[in-house]
Amino acid sequence: VQLQASGGGLVQAEGSLRLSCAASGRTFGSYSMAWFRQAPGKERDFVAGISWRGGSTYYDDSVKGRFTISRDNGKNTVYLQMNSLKPEDTAEYCCAARLFGNSWRPDDMNYWGKGTLVTVSS
Repeated sequence: VQLQASGGGLVQAEGSLRLSCAASGRTFGSYSMAWFRQAPGKERDFVAGISWRGGSTYYDDSVKGRFTISRDNGKNTVYLQMNSLKPEDTAEYCCAARLFGNSWRPDDMNYWGKGTLVTVSS
């Protein structure tokens, strides 16, 4: 599976952005998908995850109520709708795929895409 994130940019605080992650391959629907982010000088952190059918979603506490993850298996794409953005959301956002298990640790993800930069100004 090859992944490519897009949709990042510069936005003011309280603004919104929608990130997309396009995947190649016919087995996209078999993978659980997640978004991670990494701010300069910090570790990569889990943001949101979604099960392979899309029936279950998971969020880090820092984004609950503001971000929504979704997927369209027909389009091989996973989305991250980000509302009420804060300056502390500034980071490079990457999407990742996992075939087995139920962990959202970075080490447990099988495939990673290149990130897209999100910058939130105050």
